[in-house]
Amino acid sequence: MTKLLAGRQKGPVTWTNECALAFEQIRKCLSRGPVRKLPDLSKPFAVRTDASGTGIGGVLLQVHDGMQHPTAFASRKLLPRETRYSTIERECLAIVWTLTKFQRYLWVQEFHLETDHRPLQYITSSSYKNARIMRWSLSLQEFLFTIKSLPGDDNIFADILSRSGSDQ
Repeated sequence: MTKLLAGRQKGPVTWTNECALAFEQIRKCLSRGPVRKLPDLSKPFAVRTDASGTGIGGVLLQVHDGMQHPTAFASRKLLPRETRYSTIERECLAIVWTLTKFQRYLWVQEFHLETDHRPLQYITSSSYKNARIMRWSLSLQEFLFTIKSLPGDDNIFADILSRSGSDQ
């Protein structure tokens, strides 16, 4: 499917069995899987964040019926000055912005913050020399959370949101 969608091609599209199989897999993935659920304040939350060179994104998750489901999504494009931030600054910005966005759900209880950027695991316990990260670290003190490292392949929702390039 990627080859069919890449660039503008002149002439008719050649639809192969491989394309049909890929299309069917995409259709199945979109019609099942983790369905968005309403937030339940009696259950703990998890937050996943990610940043790319063009945007930041986050997803609020909860376990329902033994499976983790998204309850809310948020993303936005980076401002021109933010695109010049270092990777750790963009990842930290994603955390601060996402937690602020979901503040009404997260203020009253402890939650898990999951990030694929390992150095940020120590944001609440280390002193950074970077003034911007220190300032953001102080703003995170109002939240009760534990940080969990997450493999990049498991951070699908936040990764897609950070690359979507739109304000949502």
